[in-house]
Amino acid sequence: MIQRIQSIFLFLASGALFGLFGIPFATSEQTDTALFADQVYNLFDNPLLIAFAALAGLIAFINIFLFKNRSLQMKLGYLTITLSILLLVLAIFFVFQSAQQDATSIEIQENYLGLAMPVIAIIFVLLANRSINKDNKLVKSMDRLR
Repeated sequence: MIQRIQSIFLFLASGALFGLFGIPFATSEQTDTALFADQVYNLFDNPLLIAFAALAGLIAFINIFLFKNRSLQMKLGYLTITLSILLLVLAIFFVFQSAQQDATSIEIQENYLGLAMPVIAIIFVLLANRSINKDNKLVKSMDRLR
């Protein structure tokens, strides 16, 4: 059901994760390295980052339509959070590992919006899980009254 607040939070989390396909993690003015040949470091520079971002965004989007199974929604929310954390850690790791492998000194400008998108997705999924938990408690209290 789209009108539930957790559906909106999950949609925003999915949008934040899919937004990473257009926003780079870091940029550099130098083009003499293989990593920054196009002057940006984004998801397309590593297949593992593409997989984590696409999987986390897809799970968050599919999770919207699982409103009848709240426990599965909570579990998939935690899976989305885990994938988003891994995505963020791996993106930071790959940028700085690649920069250290090159012998030349590379000036890297981090794109804080690109690095913040997984964090924003985590916050939205946490808010959605909190709302799902509230719904679950409400349903259990109604069952006790019957």
